[in-house]
Amino acid sequence: MKNGAKLIKIGAAWLLVLMTVIVAAIVTITVVNTSSFGPQETVRNYLHALRDGDGSKALGLLNARLPGANAAVLDGPGLAKSQEDLKSINVGEPVDAGDGHKSVTIDYTVDESPQSTNFLLEPGPKHWLFFDSWSMVPTTLPVINVTVVNANQASVNGVHVNMPAGKNSFAAFYPGSYTAEYRSALFAAPAVTRTITSPSESVPAVALATGPTSELLSQVDATLHKYLDACATATVLMPTDCPMSAATNNRVTSPVKWTVLDYPTVTITPYGGKWIMAPLSVKAQVEYQEQNLFTGVVAPVQTAEDFGFTAKLSISADTVSVTPVVSY
Repeated sequence: MKNGAKLIKIGAAWLLVLMTVIVAAIVTITVVNTSSFGPQETVRNYLHALRDGDGSKALGLLNARLPGANAAVLDGPGLAKSQEDLKSINVGEPVDAGDGHKSVTIDYTVDESPQSTNFLLEPGPKHWLFFDSWSMVPTTLPVINVTVVNANQASVNGVHVNMPAGKNSFAAFYPGSYTAEYRSALFAAPAVTRTITSPSESVPAVALATGPTSELLSQVDATLHKYLDACATATVLMPTDCPMSAATNNRVTSPVKWTVLDYPTVTITPYGGKWIMAPLSVKAQVEYQEQNLFTGVVAPVQTAEDFGFTAKLSISADTVSVTPVVSY
């Protein structure tokens, strides 16, 4: 009897240990399944792929279809840069979305503005009999349409892209922030940023308004100054190929002196695929002495007047030439 009781106690102890191990295993599997194999983990892996600029991995995790658009920012530095403005990212708890689906919402800020993105996930096959798998419900990547004035290139998130006929469309991952701009030595367009939070979002088109840089305006201004200063050295009332002119019915009895009082303000705008300069105006003063043909009296003359003219631009690479056009 004593041996039987002893065996029962030993068996009970081993049963208790076994049950404890089984309970611990179940708890461990549940915890690991939730933390490492739950829908949140799929979303976290996707966000990590975006930050790493790993477009192939991100596309696989998102199960996204590619639209018929340029893929310049779907991988590498352009993709990684799309995540730089996303701050305070928080992955929410999974929520039942019906039909066995789960919904996971991430909250974040872009330029201190709160934003959120929702991901819908569906269950997949079990891993090693115990662990769940979750995959994104397939979507189509959104598209950003970009146009640029009088240019066939631009940049999106720092990636140089071709812009045939001044336009192109770019597929983009979400969430992300995408900045398009154009810059050269002579022309530039201010950067325009679009933040994309969901695949169904209608992304406003980006229109890059190209205009002259300070370098171009400086070159043109210097050329016009030089031209007008040369005109001002003339000692006649009507300098050749110059906008200023004066006339008198009397006899000029002294050298003629021209002085430029106000130089033109340069305005360059696009038109018909080219760059044109707005009509120019220079204010000049002429001084001389004249003798009245009837009275013989000699008197000084000093008059100031605005004179209009135009100029043609010829642009090649990083240089520009200006040809003044004067009509009499």
